Amino acid sequence: MKIHYWVVLSILCTSFINGQDFTRQDSLRGSITPEREWWDLTYYNLDIKVDPDRKFISGSTTVGYTVLSPNQLLQIDLQSPLVIESVEQDGQELKFSSEGNAHFIKLKKKQKKGAKEQVKIHYSGNPQEAKRAPWDGGFSWKKDSNGKHFVATSCQGLGASVWWPNKDHMYDEVERMNMRITCPADLIGVGNGRLTKVEDNGPTKTYYWQVNNPINNYGVNVNIGDYVNFGETYEGENGPLDIQYYVLRENEEKAKAQFSQTSMMMRAFEHWFGPYPFYEDSFKIVEVPYLGMEHQSSITYGNKYENGYMGRDLSGTGWGMLFDYIIIHEAGHEWFANNITYKDIADMWVHEGFTMYSEILYLDYHFGTKAGNEYVQGVRSSIQNDRPLIGPYDVNKSGSRDMYRKGANMLHTLRQLLEDDELFRSVLRGLNKDFYHQTVTSKQIEDYISLKTNIDLTAFFNQYLRSTMIPTLEIKVGEDSLTYRYTEIVEDFDMPVRVFVDGKPHWLFPAREFKTEKFPLGESLEFDPNFYIKITELN
Repeated sequence: MKIHYWVVLSILCTSFINGQDFTRQDSLRGSITPEREWWDLTYYNLDIKVDPDRKFISGSTTVGYTVLSPNQLLQIDLQSPLVIESVEQDGQELKFSSEGNAHFIKLKKKQKKGAKEQVKIHYSGNPQEAKRAPWDGGFSWKKDSNGKHFVATSCQGLGASVWWPNKDHMYDEVERMNMRITCPADLIGVGNGRLTKVEDNGPTKTYYWQVNNPINNYGVNVNIGDYVNFGETYEGENGPLDIQYYVLRENEEKAKAQFSQTSMMMRAFEHWFGPYPFYEDSFKIVEVPYLGMEHQSSITYGNKYENGYMGRDLSGTGWGMLFDYIIIHEAGHEWFANNITYKDIADMWVHEGFTMYSEILYLDYHFGTKAGNEYVQGVRSSIQNDRPLIGPYDVNKSGSRDMYRKGANMLHTLRQLLEDDELFRSVLRGLNKDFYHQTVTSKQIEDYISLKTNIDLTAFFNQYLRSTMIPTLEIKVGEDSLTYRYTEIVEDFDMPVRVFVDGKPHWLFPAREFKTEKFPLGESLEFDPNFYIKITELN
């Protein structure tokens, strides 16, 4: 294939953003390039054959799209060592050029605005093997205790193009998707959505899966194993919800006991967030050979059928041992990640901050407010404040891993400011209703919360999302007065703080300059620990 001269030159180019070097490949992966922006995804038909013995895959992706503006060059992404074998449109083979993992297809047919078109990409190869799934993903090739193949995919951040050709940017989601998974006949292939058909080919079987809702690329997954299947029906806000489980044969009894938490999860999350967003596609938990992932309508599970996070409590309070972290956390992503999806991974806190807070809300719903409060306070000790939660845009780079724990503590602090759990709940449900099946930016979420709470939260979000400073409240305690001010704050940050004087609530309104407030301090003065701030007492 010929490579355009500008492509060769661009390989040498780098950019410097927020103190970090980024390459042309980062921009091709992370930005809405001219070869992406002119067409809108409508559907994928993914046909994949998996040969576990050879760690080899082959197949095709049919990409359906609507033409937004005329163009003759279309970008498709597929990562090495996988190779595109051929591309066709309307039965005609098309030429393409490649720049690293980005492939530019030259279309013969004139692309007219509003037209519905499709291209089919045939590919094959030995895909990248996951080094540390799901954080460093790809294909996981394992075997179960009976020596049978146990295979799964994971690809958040790395990109779905690590195992199948697609438009690998989060801003554009397909409206629907079909999957055909072909694997050895003694195994079961599980994808997203609902199983519609099984085809017996002799030495192999093909499993047909149908997704009837928009889905993001990294939410698509293939899982293959010696599975047994069982299920239940949950009576939810939108009626009966079909719940299915696919677990290794050897773990069936363990799973039946552990997965009793699923209905508890659904009850809590539909209360706080609104109806499960994918009733048409059912809800599944699928066992995999790694910890777990939020694949849409098909969350994956590898937490060893234990409560906590691999058997330990992340908060150190004891409350984390009352639930299975992977069931609760990954299912929480159905609302925040799969229903509401970031457009750019720089805003990944929208997924992880809200979803880690779902753990707190689960505890709150089933075990009381004290349980949730202590859990979220307990995870603060792991916050590093190394980088802002929001990363650099257009280069496929997320912000700090603090997006989980700091993001959850930010939301918990916001909840205190509202003083009304019904208002807080209405914001969470409103987000999932008003941004239903949409891709969003952090700014959209921030502005929405400000609007619905009638509080200008601009400085609040700038403080916790775009700064590594933790608001520090300096105080001087007198006999009948309290002097206080904020340090380590961004411009215009003036968040009020609740204190308790002899157990009675009282609000302080700190600013950059010292304020002195005269009131009887009584025998005890306690700052509400539910606010994520530091307290420093001055002499």
